[in-house]
Amino acid sequence: MNHIAENGHRKWAYGIPVPVMVTVVTALMLVGIQARPVMAAKRLNLGDLFEGPPRLRSVHSLKVPLPRPRPSEASTAEPESPSAAKPSACRTALSQEIAIAPSIPDIQGAGGCGGTDLVRLEAVVLPDKHRVTVTPAATLRCSMATAIADWVRTDIVPVTAKLGSEISGLDNFDSYECRGFNRIPGAHLSEHGRANALDVRAFKLADGRSISLTDRRVPRDVRESVLHSVCARFMTVLGPASDWYHEDHIHLDLMERRNNYRICQWDVLDPLPQIAPLMPAERPEEAPPREVAAKSDGDKSGRERPDATKQEAPDAQAEDKPAAESSPAKKSASTKKRR
Repeated sequence: MNHIAENGHRKWAYGIPVPVMVTVVTALMLVGIQARPVMAAKRLNLGDLFEGPPRLRSVHSLKVPLPRPRPSEASTAEPESPSAAKPSACRTALSQEIAIAPSIPDIQGAGGCGGTDLVRLEAVVLPDKHRVTVTPAATLRCSMATAIADWVRTDIVPVTAKLGSEISGLDNFDSYECRGFNRIPGAHLSEHGRANALDVRAFKLADGRSISLTDRRVPRDVRESVLHSVCARFMTVLGPASDWYHEDHIHLDLMERRNNYRICQWDVLDPLPQIAPLMPAERPEEAPPREVAAKSDGDKSGRERPDATKQEAPDAQAEDKPAAESSPAKKSASTKKRR
């Protein structure tokens, strides 16, 4: 059946002018492009649009492939983040049997401050499982924390044992701090700014005593033992007499230098006298005159040389004096020139 008819100069289809029909079909085609999944599920034709109510069509469900089931032997652990770095060899070796030193994030500070592979050294664990608390906890590189732990465990334990007690604490005067050398403005970056240094002020013993490393009253052999141990382990050691910045603590670091050059500047000073020395007593009047060197003939000072004969006592006065003063020895001493 032909549904297209001419009426005048226009062509009609299904009672609708053909140009209108073309416009409608074009619009439907554009809509169909954007609604392709719907059109794929339900196929329409033009007869459904213009010949009564739409007729239901069978809709065929699309078969979407599903993923295969997960094998039962597959691991249930979550995948590691790509940014999570594996622990370093130092971090692995610094176990809880040696030190309580949890890892902390890297520090990227201004002017080169900071570092990587950092830990917070909270305590050193001794071979007998006792802990040496670091107060306050020190922020250090893993290598520096390991050196401190080995030093305390190996060298300081026998030193404090000679004092009749066991070490229980380490007085941390300073660890990481973004600053220049000796806090001088414009100075080069300190090893403290690289988390590569520790300032130690004292040891605390289990019996409650505090052993200051710069205290002159601490036995000299104890301080010398500590001096020899740190100078053998660390690259830089600064203490009393190195400069006035280190009179009350000991600076330790692992600064790398050419040819492994080391600096050890720490003088173990003797104790100060308990009582200030007394001033010399005044010279008694009866003391014999001091011996002085005679002036040479070329002395042009203009002063008159004393005459030895003027120093001799008259015979009358000699007789009045005790016999000890009139002896030849006294007479010869009295002829000496005075200063």
